Amino acid sequence: MSNSVVDDRAGSARPRVQDAYKKALAHSARVRRLKVLLPVAALAISMSFIAVSAVRAFLPENLKIESARIENGKVVMEKPAVSGRNSDGINYSMRAERALQDIKNPNIISLEDINAAVPVNDKLIARVEALSGIFDRATDKLDLDKPFTVRMSSGLEAKFQSAHLDIKGGNLIADTPVAISNESMSIVAQSLKMTDKGRIITFAGNVRMNANPSTIRKQDTKTPDPS
Repeated sequence: MSNSVVDDRAGSARPRVQDAYKKALAHSARVRRLKVLLPVAALAISMSFIAVSAVRAFLPENLKIESARIENGKVVMEKPAVSGRNSDGINYSMRAERALQDIKNPNIISLEDINAAVPVNDKLIARVEALSGIFDRATDKLDLDKPFTVRMSSGLEAKFQSAHLDIKGGNLIADTPVAISNESMSIVAQSLKMTDKGRIITFAGNVRMNANPSTIRKQDTKTPDPS
């Protein structure tokens, strides 16, 4: 009698062991995929820091304006724009609907309806569209207090609700939701922090990452199975 009880228990435990083993294998496969996908995603996302920083680089010495006037203690410049080529001969441009410069504090420049195309490197162009931005020349900081989008020529799109950029410190902080995607993956989070000029990226708050199944299959064929 006792032997049959032992055998029954062993038999009932066997499916649970098999299920746990299958789950462990599935988890291991997901980890291997993420080890490949996350560095690729991080590299792409870090480019958005470079793109937003580049917008500041074109302000404000060589801006061309259609007209300017004094209004409520500020110099109001209509349709400021700048364009040219960088040291590698790649075209860049930036324009805004208006730029406002405080007379008492000329280091503070506000921009409205920003549209910029800036080279991130010799092969990648970033387009930045922002409703507004406030740049402090004294501290080299840029506040994008309304929604803005960064689109890379590679297909990456990053949507922010707002962000604070410290160019000298190499930091970007977004305390509002962000959504980043390309053809192979998407990441959504309640906040994002980039440090070391975009080299370190931290997502927080209900972080969700989705990967295109075809991308996962491709990575599986490239990644050797350690077993």
